Amino acid sequence: AIAFGQPTNVVDGNVERVMARLFAVAQPLREAKVELKRLAGLLVDDDHAGDYAQALMDLGATICTPRSPKCLLCPVSKFCAAFEEGRTESIPSQPIKTKRPVRFGAAFALVEGWKLLLERRPPQGLLGGMLGLPGTVWSEDKLDEKAALAAAPGKGDWTHAGEIRHVFTHFELRLQVYSASGRLPKGAPFADLDDLGEAGLPTVFRKAAAVVK
Repeated sequence: AIAFGQPTNVVDGNVERVMARLFAVAQPLREAKVELKRLAGLLVDDDHAGDYAQALMDLGATICTPRSPKCLLCPVSKFCAAFEEGRTESIPSQPIKTKRPVRFGAAFALVEGWKLLLERRPPQGLLGGMLGLPGTVWSEDKLDEKAALAAAPGKGDWTHAGEIRHVFTHFELRLQVYSASGRLPKGAPFADLDDLGEAGLPTVFRKAAAVVK
């Protein structure tokens, strides 16, 4: 639209908000994306597509803002259904936030010199097939220390190194990290504590290893 003057529909978050207010579409933006894209396409100017696209994006960024929109300065307020209905502050509506569930577990950092014991996770499920610290199953129930240490990889003088929290898309994980010094099983995968980046560990296990360092 801007580079070649083609009558192409341009839709970003600002444009979605402008369309929602112009046409009084009350649903949250995520739910109304298809309809808002259609509405924006109805207004594309065949002769000035680039000007239209730029003006619409700038309007959303500077005038039709998420909070406290400057309706009295808006050049299209007289066409705006939300303004006419006095609902510019409530359109588009905000999605109802649900509380993210929490899961609990334990991870074990067995260290021999500069080597940190790793294990390959099962191929199925979250982080499937990736390397990580040995640990318990992640569940909705909290583990007491005795139950957690029963799953430790071998006997050792395990000490509680700390707790890390990591947010996945659908839940928050609270992981108790225990550490001990000992001999790593022969042939087991390991990471260099001084260069964890080379191990390609998922973020949650990099956090857990950092507690031990």
